[in-house]
Amino acid sequence: MEVGKYSVGLDIGTTKIVAIIGRENEYGKIEILGIGRSKSLGVHRGVVNNITQTIKSIQQAVEQAEVNSGLKIGSVVVGIAGQHIRSLQHSDYITRSNSEEVIDEDDLDRLCNQVYKLVMLPGEEIIHVLPQEYKVDGQAEIKAPIGMYGGRLEANFHVVVGQVSSIKNIGRCIKSAGLDLGNITLEPLASSDAVLSQEEKEAGVALIDIGGGTTDLAIFKDGIIRHTAVIPFGGNVITEDIKEGCSIIEKQAELLKMKFGSAWPGENKDNEIVSIPGLRGRDPKEITLKNLSKIIHARVVEIVEQVYVEIKNYGHEEQKKKLIAGIVLTGGGSQLKHLKQLVEYITGMDTRIGYPNEHLAGDSDQEIASPLYATAVGLLMNALENEAKGKSTEEEQEEGLVEETVMEAHGETVVTGAVKKERKSVFDKWSEKLKDFLDNAE
Repeated sequence: MEVGKYSVGLDIGTTKIVAIIGRENEYGKIEILGIGRSKSLGVHRGVVNNITQTIKSIQQAVEQAEVNSGLKIGSVVVGIAGQHIRSLQHSDYITRSNSEEVIDEDDLDRLCNQVYKLVMLPGEEIIHVLPQEYKVDGQAEIKAPIGMYGGRLEANFHVVVGQVSSIKNIGRCIKSAGLDLGNITLEPLASSDAVLSQEEKEAGVALIDIGGGTTDLAIFKDGIIRHTAVIPFGGNVITEDIKEGCSIIEKQAELLKMKFGSAWPGENKDNEIVSIPGLRGRDPKEITLKNLSKIIHARVVEIVEQVYVEIKNYGHEEQKKKLIAGIVLTGGGSQLKHLKQLVEYITGMDTRIGYPNEHLAGDSDQEIASPLYATAVGLLMNALENEAKGKSTEEEQEEGLVEETVMEAHGETVVTGAVKKERKSVFDKWSEKLKDFLDNAE
């Protein structure tokens, strides 16, 4: 990818919307050119519930990023999460007509396309099909079957499902904000790209991204994503509890949580008190920090236990599925004091806080290396990757390396070439479907 070419990641969260512009430098690191942030209005638990407000918030973040960078934003890669996302495991197989020929990408595509035909609940659609291990003629635990001989090709799949309407609403907001939708990426996958190392993914790791409205979980083992889940609780529920428990307004509750909040109640002494100014001449309120951390502790324990149930459902106790690298916490909620210790206490697993600084250029602003921006950095990485892929394909076509044949298969265009086979990812196909829908809706 040429230096000077830039891409944009857009994180539409429940609490904030972040637009981040960056490019890859000559050392393969990401150079942040500009960042824009606005308060997210119109998004509840990761789902758009007010289109007009969301469009305004997106435009504010994008304008700020444009002013900071002096660049114009056209196409963006957007993250998708929310309580409507669910995942399931599915096994499928195909019988090959000629077992004397080796397995190629067409066979893998045929198997994947078969999974897309699964019947979902009304209003749901498959947005991600992730192959786990393959089996060839009963021989198990094959990671890459291409080039092998066999008549029956089987695979276990991790299938991610989402509400069609929620995804279309995000697309509508992007388009109405005057932007092009470059790609859609599952947010836990974006965060994992930004904060996890390949060694951790191989050893087995659970990424917990605690956002404002939702807590996202992604489990990796042997370098493959094994399980994803979205828990409909996040930092905002903790703020709500403080507001109710201490009878104060939301703004004060959020400040209290960030400045004095702790997930471990034993840390505070009974005589540690914070005074909150009263509203409109009323007497100030006095709140003990011990009481504050008890309120926070109760809710955080509930969130962590729900995540731990998902980790146990994956089968973490089994030796074969053991997550050796433990847990990585990221997202704005991971900055709560003593959260790491509490997670280790509840789960008994090694825990660290994930910062997205590994992929950033050395001179990047320290603020961007915060867990708060893990998803946005991951989305930017995805955008840069797509840009690089698109560019290499264009170059090969210009050099005349690809002899193109276009054919329709399962309603999508597949370009096959004599040397290079250009295949669309799940989300590329989704983006195209979404663009067609938005164009037709006008």
